[in-house]
Amino acid sequence: MTTDAPVRRIGPWHLADLKSIAPNGITVFTTFHCGGGSTMGYKLAGCEVIGGVEIDPEMMAVYRQNFAPRHSFQMGVQDFVNIADGQLPGELFDVDILDGSPPCSTFSMAGDRHKKWGGEYHFREGQAVQRLDDLFFDFIDVAAKLRPKVVIAENVKGLLLGKAKGFVKQIFAQFRAAGYEPKAWLLNAAAMGVPQRRERAVFIAVRSDIARTVSLHFDEPEISCSRATADLVMTNAEWKRWGPTKIDFEFWPGTRPGTSYAHESERLKGKHSYFNHIKFDGSRAANTLTTTLDLFRHWSQMRRITAREAARLQTFPEDYDYLGIEPGYLIGMSVPPFMMQRIALEVCRQVFGIGYDPRVINGFGNARTETHSDGIEAGGGQPRQAAA
Repeated sequence: MTTDAPVRRIGPWHLADLKSIAPNGITVFTTFHCGGGSTMGYKLAGCEVIGGVEIDPEMMAVYRQNFAPRHSFQMGVQDFVNIADGQLPGELFDVDILDGSPPCSTFSMAGDRHKKWGGEYHFREGQAVQRLDDLFFDFIDVAAKLRPKVVIAENVKGLLLGKAKGFVKQIFAQFRAAGYEPKAWLLNAAAMGVPQRRERAVFIAVRSDIARTVSLHFDEPEISCSRATADLVMTNAEWKRWGPTKIDFEFWPGTRPGTSYAHESERLKGKHSYFNHIKFDGSRAANTLTTTLDLFRHWSQMRRITAREAARLQTFPEDYDYLGIEPGYLIGMSVPPFMMQRIALEVCRQVFGIGYDPRVINGFGNARTETHSDGIEAGGGQPRQAAA
């Protein structure tokens, strides 16, 4: 069955569900796509993702397996920009949206980030040494080459905070030099149908001749960890892989949900350690997932969260094929599909005049279809607190 218009989703879903979504005629070309979190969001919004650029061969293999893109370039964006226009498919120069999540981990809020700016680092995605704080500007070069109507970029929230704001000014200046009018928001995925408090910087630049502006605000009810994963039953293999470790027996019982092991470590050992080992609060959306799932503990069972639970908390589909890659890495590196679906729906509505069904398809068992009214205002919004 094909729907008349895209509908927002919450709860479990499958890639096969994409077949029921009527295409809206909007085309997308994606860069730094990793395993395709953003791609799934665009597809859930009714867009056609015609291809992408990805430098990591493992990520590209997974992407091709799950999405079979029409135009697929395994290379860095710098090399892609240097391809002669005549050697590229013509439809890339008529694409509606250019998407990208250029790696900018040097701007994350962890550690003494300022000392890393301008340095060159080995980053798994590149399998090579790169200046990560240059990749956003390389991404804008792709926009200048292809001239899409809209450019959407997702990044770490640290890019909008503190001294990093100077880089944002440079990003805005390069967008304008390329003929685009940029805006930026700090968005919380927990206000966008994702059971995870994941704050991300989102940039949207509209080509100057389009004469459209975008305003974003999301305030969907927060979905708790326990609700998102309630139907998942651990297998024996999962207990063996994700069961309790030595430090769980020491610190899990006395750690308050939603906090780290640091307090118990200091109380019992006299050392302020294990601050990145987090015990989730089952009544709230999860803390931000990273690529190392072994750091995150279940709220009611003494153990680590499983890869299947992490996929739910990231709104990855149940039938995604990881091709043997550690799911935690791929999930932690990706944009939550439901987060990008909400962004894409609003861009399609506000820039291209394509509406969407205001209902929400609720994938949770024994739950009704819900409706929400999202005000479109400046600012990122926060989730409304909801019961577990």
